[in-house]
Amino acid sequence: MAFSLSLGIVTFLMAVIWGSPLVELMRRLKLGAQIRIDGPESHLSKMGTPAMGGILIVFWVVVVTGTVNIVRIIQEIETAESVFIPVAVMVSYAILGGIDDYLGFHPRPHGEKGIRARVKIWIQLGIALIAALLIYFGVNDGNGWMAVPTVPFLINIGLIYIPIAVIIIAGTANAVNITDGLDGLAGVIAATAFIAYGVIATWQGQQFLISFSFIVVGACFAFLWYNAKPAQMFMGDVGSQALGGALGVVALLTNQWLLLPIIAAVPIATMLSTTLQVVYYKLSGGKRLFKMAPLHHHFELLGWSETQIVQRWWLVGIMSAMIGIALAIL
Repeated sequence: MAFSLSLGIVTFLMAVIWGSPLVELMRRLKLGAQIRIDGPESHLSKMGTPAMGGILIVFWVVVVTGTVNIVRIIQEIETAESVFIPVAVMVSYAILGGIDDYLGFHPRPHGEKGIRARVKIWIQLGIALIAALLIYFGVNDGNGWMAVPTVPFLINIGLIYIPIAVIIIAGTANAVNITDGLDGLAGVIAATAFIAYGVIATWQGQQFLISFSFIVVGACFAFLWYNAKPAQMFMGDVGSQALGGALGVVALLTNQWLLLPIIAAVPIATMLSTTLQVVYYKLSGGKRLFKMAPLHHHFELLGWSETQIVQRWWLVGIMSAMIGIALAIL
């Protein structure tokens, strides 16, 4: 744990130094945020803010994790498949999200922005399927392990584990992505969830996973240094999808994926609010369940300030993480 916490600190210090140059580079490349016209009016002032800041997170997670684990493999002749998979998923989703972000800055002739939704979801599912197969046949040796709170042994659910794992990875990627809508929100919520799973991995003795989790936390904190209101840069899909996908993989590798809806309560609730809004709108013939989705915009229109929402959501995230950890070690 001490070593992993140190890695998180080192990652933060290395990444935060490069935050300002990245902001300037994105400004020069005109990688600025495009604000929804139908979104809260208070967000219009954010137009043009550099919006691919997730690169800062992904780059340093890959650099530090790769360096540390190469050294460990050489010194201890250990296999690191448990950390290779979340890193690979993070990079894959970052590339997909980065392409989506870039295309969003350059709308096509008919006004379409980013990758088409259907194409995007199929690619997400494809990445998630590869990761699920690697976990099932590689890490778990052909077993679908599931930990249940208060049950002192793992339960093997067989091949049904694979489609469940696909849904968890792709679903979490989209949940964190949708949560990325206010200054500081997605970064602090993701960091809190990774801290929770880092503690759970410590209890399980999964050293590679502990290090990865706290490296991600350090990188998120470096990003938050520049994302605190008023944000100098936004995370973008390149960061939010990458963090969400990696979080889903970490939950699966600890076998405590049943606790993910608790530990990641804020992203899950945010995604559900959007889904419910769409379904209710179609079934009711145009009526809205919330003033605006995702959920944080609903509270903005109720009069909560952006800072209030972020701080209160963070409190919910911390409490959810504490509950998840407690259930994991029962």
